[in-house]
Amino acid sequence: MGDDILDELDELLDDEPLDDELLDWDALDASDGELDLDARNSLRRVPGLSTELSDITEVEYRQLRLERVVLVGVWASGTEEEAENAMHELAALADSAGSQVLDAFIQRRKRLDPATYIGRGKVDEVRAAVRAAGADTVICDGELTPAQLRNLEDRIKVKVVDRTALILDIFAQHAKSAEGKAQVELAQLQYFKQRLRGWGESLSRQVGGRASGGVGIGGRGPGETKIETDRRRIRTRISHLKRKLRQLDAQRALKRSERQRNLVPSVAIVGYTNAGKSSLLNRLTAAGVLVEDALFATLDPTTKRAKTADGRGYTLTDTVGFVRHLPHELVEAFASTLEESAQADLLVHVVDGAERDPLGQIAAVRQVLQNIGAAALPEILVVNKIDAITAETLRDLSRALPDALFISTLSGAGLDTLRAAIEAALPAPDVEVNVVVPWARGDLVDRIHRSGNIISSEHVAAGTLIRARVHPALAAELDAGAQPVTVG
Repeated sequence: MGDDILDELDELLDDEPLDDELLDWDALDASDGELDLDARNSLRRVPGLSTELSDITEVEYRQLRLERVVLVGVWASGTEEEAENAMHELAALADSAGSQVLDAFIQRRKRLDPATYIGRGKVDEVRAAVRAAGADTVICDGELTPAQLRNLEDRIKVKVVDRTALILDIFAQHAKSAEGKAQVELAQLQYFKQRLRGWGESLSRQVGGRASGGVGIGGRGPGETKIETDRRRIRTRISHLKRKLRQLDAQRALKRSERQRNLVPSVAIVGYTNAGKSSLLNRLTAAGVLVEDALFATLDPTTKRAKTADGRGYTLTDTVGFVRHLPHELVEAFASTLEESAQADLLVHVVDGAERDPLGQIAAVRQVLQNIGAAALPEILVVNKIDAITAETLRDLSRALPDALFISTLSGAGLDTLRAAIEAALPAPDVEVNVVVPWARGDLVDRIHRSGNIISSEHVAAGTLIRARVHPALAAELDAGAQPVTVG
């Protein structure tokens, strides 16, 4: 008897109409007329993406801790291989967020459905798949509009998140520093500000005064709904976070200007997330930063000092990883962090050679670099993880990327060649000086050692006799603070 009542309730919920003002089904169905009918009617399962555990000893723990998700994507452009690569990346993102992927589907459409992302008929199929798998969340491979999000949740009856919300969740888990946490919170608030929705009457009732249920002063009186109050509080919090980040930006700019004043060249390690950037920094500088086989394990940039073979100093910065369709909220919130790449003298672009689509990742990273004004900087392309790829794949990558260097941060293969390439690409001092630096100006001697190329050095009665190649700005200071030596 109870089962019959539940079945009747399910049928009533399934038949609940969506907002007809948002949905013009005849027009939407007609828009896909150029696609093959079978392609439009099929919701194709993507094999090999389930991360459900076969070891039953861990199942109870995983089910308590992890969300059980179904992935949904729309193949609207590009090749079938690119569409499947995008779904595999979405599965990796979901895994990094702590989810258990139960199933994945792709629908072939000419364009995204403006009301439900995948079309009304496919929503019913996804709902059936969610129920069959016992999932509690659907993750869509795209940024959903507020209307799409609301319509999907109303029909599928489980939580629905999009790619942007998923990436923001991963960033929130991995942020450690005060700046990183503030940047992530700012990005989350900017994203969710337009996606607040009321569940029942609790977010739609009028509030104010004694009737406000605790809102009281600051609730702006009768006439403001609870959801409007939440939006106003979010705007206030966004303003506070922006002020805080401006203060942190000033500190970062001070450190950067100090390096520039001392003429220390800077090298930024950039690349797709999980390509091995932190491992490379550890190899080149013994930095000891966190290395983890997870997407976006590094959010806070780390800058370490390194030296060339001839003693010149330079800095290496491990930056946040990029990803396809990086949410614009993150680009805005992480503007100061991304400036570390835009203001570097040299980019070391690290690529994961063992990935499914390394060429596509290179294109995605260069697109982000272009967006932040770093596309014109000198670049060394480095293919990492050659120990994890076959000889055939290595040959294919060598032909496709003839200017790239091939290394393994795990085994150390190719690192000496990379070090030499970095040193050769650094801006070199171009003014030769031959001066006696007085004993009282030891600071000048230190700066020559750190940023110049010393040819010879010896101590004399008046100070330190140095012959070196230095940058023009330092040469000018030496003219004013040291005694030139006349040759001959």
